[in-house]
Amino acid sequence: MKKQSTLACCLVLVTLLSGCGKDKQSKEEKEAARQEGPSTVQTAVGPMELPAPYETESVTNRNNTIGWPDGKTPTAPQGFTVTKYAGDLKHPRWIYETPNGDILIAEADRNNSADRITILRDSNKDGKPELQEVFLEKLNQPLGMLVLNGYFYVANTDGVLRYPYKPGQTKITGEGEKILDLPAGGYNNHWTRNLLASADGSKIYISVGSASNVAEHGMDEEKRRANILRINPDGSGEEIYASGLRNPVGMDWAPGSNVLWTAVNERDKLGDDLVPDYLTSVQQGGFYGWPYSYFGSIEDPRLKGQAPELVQKSIMPEVPLGNHTASLGLAFYDKKGFPAKYQNGAFIGQHGSWNRSTFSGYKVVYVPFSNGKPTAKHEDFLTGFIADAEKGDVYGRPVGVTTLSDGSLLVADDEGNTIWRVTANK
Repeated sequence: MKKQSTLACCLVLVTLLSGCGKDKQSKEEKEAARQEGPSTVQTAVGPMELPAPYETESVTNRNNTIGWPDGKTPTAPQGFTVTKYAGDLKHPRWIYETPNGDILIAEADRNNSADRITILRDSNKDGKPELQEVFLEKLNQPLGMLVLNGYFYVANTDGVLRYPYKPGQTKITGEGEKILDLPAGGYNNHWTRNLLASADGSKIYISVGSASNVAEHGMDEEKRRANILRINPDGSGEEIYASGLRNPVGMDWAPGSNVLWTAVNERDKLGDDLVPDYLTSVQQGGFYGWPYSYFGSIEDPRLKGQAPELVQKSIMPEVPLGNHTASLGLAFYDKKGFPAKYQNGAFIGQHGSWNRSTFSGYKVVYVPFSNGKPTAKHEDFLTGFIADAEKGDVYGRPVGVTTLSDGSLLVADDEGNTIWRVTANK
């Protein structure tokens, strides 16, 4: 195994020694945190004012998924068309296009998971797959998928498997080789694991979310978690590429650069407007605050004073994405099918959270980029998932987003059990 960076080792040491966080604080502790007042931070897309912790009470606001009526679709901006690409799926969370153009869908959930991958094939390229069948089954909460060097890789919640693969095959039946164990015991709140290859195929990046909100169950649960890991394609050489990322599910490379970006689902129970999810570039050896601080050096009151040296080193994320949006999906648009405004920017699937008095998320947003850097705040792109906010009814919840080689955008709606296709009108 490669030697970890000094910062990563420091994180491991501190977390082992520092005990754990807590989700509940006394009235006196909450009042002391409120008295510290709001904070203003400078992000890459402008200043942002964050309220004091506990300025509003933490609430539970669950959705009720009612499904999509026949003929109804999400809403895209003028100039785009949204169609149903595939249905009859069970919690489709992630999408992967193979080099030969097949579409693979990971169907998984925290409870009653289908634990399978389905293949879709649209041979005549009319936007309506002729083939839809099980590609690989008997998995364990799969998410990330990857074709590399004659293998098909899949990231289960507890490890990375690989299978011999030939382009065009429609089913895998053999036993997979487990090349890496991943932590999945205990509470495993953030169970999804994503995969991304380096441009030259020499490395695989793996996202591993935290086991908890703010380490309230102890740091033994968090070993090798809240990280992006990096390995060789055979599973050897594991290293912590970046740490302090609470739940970094979506990963992608900014077009025209070799910079890794990730969408991060931030912490709960500090109030309606804390803490914003974010999109950030990822520095090798970088520490991004979790669980001790957020948006740079703003300390979480539940862990105040526990790791001042790490708080000081915490990296400020570039783009805030709204509070409690559950920003999980990420795909840069590196194609030419959409108008110039959208080219090279980032699409982000916001699953929607439970921890805000009014719904946020439940949509796909877009962040403009130029020369590999964000140029403005996020804007709505695909909306209409909320049916009745007052009743808590939603039609579905978007998660994974993928740009296809034909220039279209696919969106996985895991509670609507649908894959949506967005195309630009000609």
